[in-house]
Amino acid sequence: MHRLAEGRPLVIGGLVVPFEKGPVGHSDGDVLAHAICDALMGAAGAGDIGTHFPDSDPRWKGAASLQFLEHARKLLDERKLAIEHIDAVVILERPKLGPHFPKMRELLARALGVPAERVHLKAKTNEGVDAVGRGEAIAAHAVATLSSR
Repeated sequence: MHRLAEGRPLVIGGLVVPFEKGPVGHSDGDVLAHAICDALMGAAGAGDIGTHFPDSDPRWKGAASLQFLEHARKLLDERKLAIEHIDAVVILERPKLGPHFPKMRELLARALGVPAERVHLKAKTNEGVDAVGRGEAIAAHAVATLSSR
């Protein structure tokens, strides 16, 4: 989850989505890429995004989060693990993401070195409840299935 602030680019799945608010984060704040990265690293027993890319490290200030996914892919390769499927949901009130999913899937799949068919994306609202529902934040959850190579 990331707070949203006026005047920041809304980066989701490596794509800048036109909107008046964007995530507040140390990197580009791509909540979808972050959730997928955590799911992959967790499934591989390789820690989490904060372990590999701490927000205390100035190298990651403003970094494109697709780099984090490329790093996760390398960790999986070292462990002889393959991505079978990624299922992710982005939770926000607006904007509507459906029209952007094909390009997001393409960008995510390219960073991960898998066919786009292995990346499934969904969007949900929070029905006006809490910070996400009030349009003050964006959240994402992801699950990754891996296999041994």
